[in-house]
Amino acid sequence: MQNQVGSLGKFRPYFAVIFLQVSFAGNDVLSKAALNQGMNNYAIVVYRHAIATLLMAPFAAVIEKKVRPKMTIPIFIKIMVLSLLEAVLEQNFYYAGMKYTTATFVAAMYNIIPAITFLMAWILRLEKVNLRSIRSHAKIIGTLATVAGAMVMTLMKGPALELFWTKSRINNRGAESKNGTDFHDTIKGGLMITIGCFSFVCFVILQAVTLETYPAELSLTVWICLMGTIEGSVAALIMEKGNAAIWALKWDTKLLTVAYTGIVCSGLAYYIQGVVMKDRGPVFLTAFGPLCLVIVAIMSSFILCEQMFLGRVIGAIIIIVGLYFVLWGKSNEYKSQQPLVEQQIDIVTNSENDSLDHHTIIDRIGNQK
Repeated sequence: MQNQVGSLGKFRPYFAVIFLQVSFAGNDVLSKAALNQGMNNYAIVVYRHAIATLLMAPFAAVIEKKVRPKMTIPIFIKIMVLSLLEAVLEQNFYYAGMKYTTATFVAAMYNIIPAITFLMAWILRLEKVNLRSIRSHAKIIGTLATVAGAMVMTLMKGPALELFWTKSRINNRGAESKNGTDFHDTIKGGLMITIGCFSFVCFVILQAVTLETYPAELSLTVWICLMGTIEGSVAALIMEKGNAAIWALKWDTKLLTVAYTGIVCSGLAYYIQGVVMKDRGPVFLTAFGPLCLVIVAIMSSFILCEQMFLGRVIGAIIIIVGLYFVLWGKSNEYKSQQPLVEQQIDIVTNSENDSLDHHTIIDRIGNQK
């Protein structure tokens, strides 16, 4: 029974990151629908972080009451920067870029994140790379393949696939749905999304660094969401000065988007990201990003009636192959490190036992005298 529980425990990081990618896919589709209805991107950011703060704060206060480290000025500065990178820069550029493109395009562009994360983690020595190791070769090839697959999905259209659930609705929508977004809008949106990608990678790397000095995932999540609410509100007031209409909410897709992104994509996602990164590192976390693209492409064809093209299917296959290479390299690297960790634990345990035996012998000698 214990072996079965242990074997299931090995798959927890995989289940966690797959859950994250499914959640992010839902975020892409819902957010695009809300933006199409006129939802303001600054309002989404503020509302989602406010909801996440209210949701996660009670859990953090109770669960991490005894283990939460003392807040220091350096840690607080890192939290402010984390909120700036995620709530102000990444999410606002993400939503702004989505206005000019499609949900599938945004998900495709975000597949440069694993490559950027891998390079930054390598430079900052958060990821070990041995060019003589086949595991490192697999990680490098897999990362390049995921980026290549994303580019194929973005640039290579190919013939349209007439799916039975989109054919009639797309024909009714006219030429706009068939031809996609304007080229200039695509370039403009692509630049915004690229800035958002860099901001997200910096956020993930800094989150991993912050957890080393503040190892309380729930509390860190609450702090990020709280500061994100404040900083996002300041940004909204500056950028949308005098426009009070952006804060209006009704019982429609806008409210559903705010609730979903706040509870799932900010509250739960920040916490799960922290837990996974403490165990497997930032590269493992972002390696699953291409999976989101495949899910979004499928969901968008059902919900948003986005046309599916052969190029997207080919790109998705390349992405899945690349993801397999990265996961194979990370999995074998993790297995190779486990015996070393266990050996170090045995050495420490044996040394403590030897020290205990030594003191026991001395006490016995003293009693005999």
